[in-house]
Amino acid sequence: MKLTETAIGSIVEIIGMMSMNERVRRRLSDLCIAEGSRVSLQYALPFHGPCMIESGGQCVAIRRKEAACIEVVPI
Repeated sequence: MKLTETAIGSIVEIIGMMSMNERVRRRLSDLCIAEGSRVSLQYALPFHGPCMIESGGQCVAIRRKEAACIEVVPI
């Protein structure tokens, strides 16, 4: 399942980010958002706007295109 397909506020675990741009994946890993991390989709703006995800008490906004590349499983 993709991160953009999860319900708002549900906690999921990242299992794959390989289809994402290498620079974006590296930046997210610098923020401790990598495979094995538990994240929560806080909100997604309408009209294909950015998504805000929360991990470890920090909130990060990413493009919906990148959020659609993150494979997750529900916990």
